[in-house]
Order: sequence, then structure tokens, then C-alpha cells
Amino acid sequence: MKQIDAFDFWYAVNNTEVVLMPKGHLETFGTTVLHYHLISELMDSVGQIRVREGRIRAGRPQIVTPEAYQKTLLEGFGEEAERYIEWMREHEQDMRVLQYGYSLRRESFSEHLVSDSLASVAERVKQDVSDSEDPLSAVVVGVDKPWDVCLVKLFREVIQQSAVTNIREMERKQCFDDVNGLPRGVRNEIESDFLHASKTPTLVNALAEKLQRLGVFEEYEDRFFSLVKASRGM
Repeated sequence: MKQIDAFDFWYAVNNTEVVLMPKGHLETFGTTVLHYHLISELMDSVGQIRVREGRIRAGRPQIVTPEAYQKTLLEGFGEEAERYIEWMREHEQDMRVLQYGYSLRRESFSEHLVSDSLASVAERVKQDVSDSEDPLSAVVVGVDKPWDVCLVKLFREVIQQSAVTNIREMERKQCFDDVNGLPRGVRNEIESDFLHASKTPTLVNALAEKLQRLGVFEEYEDRFFSLVKASRGM
């Protein structure tokens, strides 16, 4: 999302409505591709409606540890933030915090203009999408600029709809169980990251950053540097 001022951002958020939510939820152990239809009226043309279609690629939800909060999300917030981190550590076994990420897929993006009222176009698109029975399609009525903020609101609502199911499925696989100071799910992610980095050397730096962020770089240090040597053919 391009740099925009706070007024534009909150104007877009407050004038965005998800009129048709996806029936399906975000995948717990893989990526999800959401198909969106965003309807907005041109700011300088009454009765001119723009319909954008595209896809949002949602990454697999990741478990967030208190250490990750401390090193990234709450950095520089002072003593109150530190107390909150300590409280999270004390109640870690009772907490379930997930982090979601997404990207817009430009290769599937399209748009067209329609001469009609916003309400009429929205109703037609909603009906067409409902008839398609695609469980991962959504219809959003928002603003023409900054329109990508409307998709942020859509993604937030999809997360809210999906989180309970994602957490329940992770619990069934014991992803939140402690394994030497980290949730089992995070350990599994690290193993997967090592595997991918061994096949794609450009991922090595991201792996190092993740290990440092989680506070376990020293634990994996020997294995990491062996990976680095292998990637350089040493």
C-alpha cells in the first residue's frame, strides 16, 4: 500500500462495507487465495461506478510468541509495553496469538466502468458472485481512492472470521504445546524454513532474521552456518 495520510486511510476504512463475505475460511496450514470484487463510485463523476476484480494471497497464519512482540511489534513503547510482555509470558499457555500476512496478486487484476447507481451495481455483482458458489469470493463496496485500504478492511474481517477455526485446528495438532521454550508450531515453521533455504539460498537471510527475532539464533547457530557454507559451495 502506498504512503497515504491518516485522513485518507480512515476515510477509506469508515466508508468500506463488506457486502458479501467469503463462505470459506483462511487455510490453517497453507496459503489461501481470496477473490475480491471491489465496487466504488468515481470521485469526480456521478453515476460512474468502477468494478475492480483481483486476488489476495493470504499466507499461512503464524504463531506469535511474546519474544516476537517484544522485538518487533512493541519496540520502543516503554515500561507499560514491557509489563504487557511479562504478562503475556506468564499467561502464554492460555493465549493464542496468530499473525496473518497478505499480498495483492496484480497478475489477476482487472477493472471496468459501469454507468449506473452504486447500489444497483453492488446488488448485481453480489448476486453474480453468490450464484458462482465460490467459497473464497468476496464483494466490497468502498472508495475509489485509496481503494487498497478497502481490501485491508476486507482482510481484517476475513481474519476475524477464520481465527477461531485456525486456532482450533492448530490445537488439534498440538501446535501450541511447548517444545524447549517455543510452541511446537513455531518449531515446525523453523524446520520448514531450513528446508526451503537449503533449496533456495536467497531465503537464508530471512531465516537468520527469523531466528534472531524469535531469540533462538544461538540454539540453531551451528546448523545455520552449515547451511550458509553449503549454499556457498564451501
